[in-house]
Amino acid sequence: MRLVFAGTPEAAVPSLKALLDSPKHEVVAVLTRPDAPAGRGRKLHVSPIKQLALEAEIEVLTPQRPREPEFLQRLAEIAPDSCPVVAYGALLPQAALDIPRRGWVNLHFSLLPAWRGAAPVQHALLAGDDMTGATTFQLEAGMDTGPYYGTVTEPIAPEDTSGDLLLRLAESGARLLVATLDGIADGSLEARPQPAEGISLAPKLTVEQVQLRWTEAAVLIDRVARAATPAPGAWTTFRDRRVKVGPVRLTDVTGLAPGELQLAAGEVLVGTSTAAVKLGLVQPEGKAQMAADSWLRGLRLQPGDALQ
Repeated sequence: MRLVFAGTPEAAVPSLKALLDSPKHEVVAVLTRPDAPAGRGRKLHVSPIKQLALEAEIEVLTPQRPREPEFLQRLAEIAPDSCPVVAYGALLPQAALDIPRRGWVNLHFSLLPAWRGAAPVQHALLAGDDMTGATTFQLEAGMDTGPYYGTVTEPIAPEDTSGDLLLRLAESGARLLVATLDGIADGSLEARPQPAEGISLAPKLTVEQVQLRWTEAAVLIDRVARAATPAPGAWTTFRDRRVKVGPVRLTDVTGLAPGELQLAAGEVLVGTSTAAVKLGLVQPEGKAQMAADSWLRGLRLQPGDALQ
């Protein structure tokens, strides 16, 4: 089939690569978000999908909003059979959805109808799920509500971060997306309605949601830290300054008050409402990321010092 691929972040790259390698499909253009400022210098950076498209010498479409008449006209001129989508990052209007004759096929990183929304992997970790996966479905105006084509499953390991899990789902999901488009092309695959039960929502995580609250149980703190790694980053405060916290490790050490810090045998422990957790990497405000023990040794702890 003749395809226009829509995607933006690194997680979409395996799918675009797989479709470029597929002998059954031709990717004639990509749709991605416009170049955006990033880093300390706030220089404009192209999306990973745009970079790959440029290397493959494919036309790149970067409308500020996909409802722009110029974009809709160009998409109609390209006349794709289908438009596969992986984390494009903007809502598509009905006028765009109507253009490809076989519709838009979205790869979503959850087992729909669970975790509809922008942050399915993070919410699966926050909820303590032990299984997740990816789903291909027919895009429609609703939020991840369209009929689905297929799924793959992926177990969640106890120490998985959202970055770890997304990396694996991006690879298995890419294979699912190619298989889905193959089935649509040869007529062997039809979309089926999503189940009416098991619906849950996964909006983008807020800064407030990823603040570590040491009065909670260690298992909940562990989930937040893993869900927020690598982005947006879990955080706490020390001496009224914000400190980003990477994944923690559960321990069976008790006796520390919530937020109380202890350096023992090169390990930094923090008290919770249950057992202590061990800190790994931290990033104090305005500084580079560092090992927690190096950070704590430079603090000269005073009586009453604690993470808040």
